[in-house]
Amino acid sequence: MAIPRAIRRTNPITLALAGLLSLGFLVFLFSPSSNAAAVSTAKRKFDSAAAHPLSPPTAPFQKTSSSMKGKRPPPPVVHYHMNNLTTTSDPVANQENVLILTPLARFYQGYWDNLLSLNYPHSLIALGFITPKTREGNAATAALQAAIAQTQNGPEDKRFASISILRQDFDPPISSQDESERHKKDNQKARRSAMSQARNSLLFTTIGPYTSWVLWLDADIVETPPSLIQDLTSHDKPIIVPNCFQRYRNDKGQWDVRPYDFNSWQDSDTAAELAAKLAPDEILLEGYSDIATYRTLLAKIADTSEARDQKAIEPLDGVGGTALLVKAEVHRDGAMFPPFPFYHLIETEGFAKMARRLGWSCWGLPNYFVRAIVPPTPRHIRPLLTRLTRYITTTNENMIISFVYYVHVRSNISSAVLDTGPLLCMIFNGVTLRRTEAALLASWLGGIKTALYSIKAAFLS
Repeated sequence: MAIPRAIRRTNPITLALAGLLSLGFLVFLFSPSSNAAAVSTAKRKFDSAAAHPLSPPTAPFQKTSSSMKGKRPPPPVVHYHMNNLTTTSDPVANQENVLILTPLARFYQGYWDNLLSLNYPHSLIALGFITPKTREGNAATAALQAAIAQTQNGPEDKRFASISILRQDFDPPISSQDESERHKKDNQKARRSAMSQARNSLLFTTIGPYTSWVLWLDADIVETPPSLIQDLTSHDKPIIVPNCFQRYRNDKGQWDVRPYDFNSWQDSDTAAELAAKLAPDEILLEGYSDIATYRTLLAKIADTSEARDQKAIEPLDGVGGTALLVKAEVHRDGAMFPPFPFYHLIETEGFAKMARRLGWSCWGLPNYFVRAIVPPTPRHIRPLLTRLTRYITTTNENMIISFVYYVHVRSNISSAVLDTGPLLCMIFNGVTLRRTEAALLASWLGGIKTALYSIKAAFLS
């Protein structure tokens, strides 16, 4: 067959180049993308996102692109295979989601910094908070939102999977969050009943179908090991608590530690006899000298030596909530925080009793420590304010606002390291504010709004 004249006149090199271009075009069309890993990651993030506002809040919500002529698409029907959800001793390897829940009446920067230092993958951590509708609660919410905005707009490996903030729909039984008021025996039943309501509201609103573990962490916990979640889950127990201690300055002015949470205990015959004599609506409290229950307290069997066995474990009948890890299936099974006397127990101790009645066991780590902040009270602050007011030389409100913000964002009573330096010199002429005093003041201020109100009342009156 004769070759067409047009092809005979074509240079062979031109034909070869045309063939190569055609081959390259076919490879481009049918080969997988070179950025397959990035596409896969993006798809995985999109698949894990909620497709509708009614989806669980622990899955980040992502709006759909289709408008359907201005109408919102109907809620999806989603099947969750709960039998495939795992809670194991190696949650990182099994990609298990952890929900950290905190009832928050005061915001401490040390709490947030400690949260950021947890080395469990943040992409597997969802956060939930509930704050009271009080002036102090408003300040805590504002400070919390500022911290969240900074973190969620920061490096991706530091961002959390999702964050929910709830506001309480009931009034707190006591107006003051000072430690002396919170721990007063006469306030315990009302205060802990309200705490139960807050915990239950927070839990039932935020727990999702992919949640494997729930970690309850109080807002005043500012020191934990970075591997807290891995350390607690490694025991593979349905309910487990570490020992909570508190740093404080002793009579010699030196930093020391003392037991803080007395709600983790092993029951005693004496306590059972006392409970049998109580009226149905009365509760049996722990940690008060005039109520001798003779229970074995987790706080009292701690070994504080450097050579202690941090993996030592003890069975418990009651648990505290300062740092409490619970398998999500325990909560799904119906174990909640009773806001009413339940076998003469309430809140976290009532939760332990309810869980045990459902067949779950409670455990404690006497030698594994988390630490709470020492919240200063006006009684401790007053001498400092008196000393400072003698040296006030300016009423420049902008400087005061700057000072308040500075000590607020740098507050961490556990380390008591504040470099106030030149800023304080602009505000106070000739007064040297000791670092421990600055930390004490910053911790007491709590939030920027509350801080401004307090500082103006003290300094500008």
